[in-house]
Amino acid sequence: MPKFLAVYTMKAEDFARFRNLSKAEQDAIDAEGIPKWVEWEERNAAHILNRGGMVGKTTRVTRDGIAAASNPICGYLIVEAPTAEAAARLFEDHPHITVFPGDGVDIMPFVTDPDL
Repeated sequence: MPKFLAVYTMKAEDFARFRNLSKAEQDAIDAEGIPKWVEWEERNAAHILNRGGMVGKTTRVTRDGIAAASNPICGYLIVEAPTAEAAARLFEDHPHITVFPGDGVDIMPFVTDPDL
């Protein structure tokens, strides 16, 4: 079955807005979102090949050297589904976009085997 990289994205301004909330407000969002995230993973466990994780600040390597960089990527996981659309449908109700300030989940097919 085809494998897909699902990349969680979040705009910097949305993350900043979340971090500017009071601790109580952030905790309330976490209290709602974390159990929903766990439930989402349990419901979709048969499709999840690698739970991936959340990621932090970016360091980019180019011909010019190594430097801090910025992008909207904040996490990832690997799923298995018959088509890209089927993989995408797994995320329609994901807490990353329904509870937390995430703006999307990008779904990309692997064109080489990620297990190599």
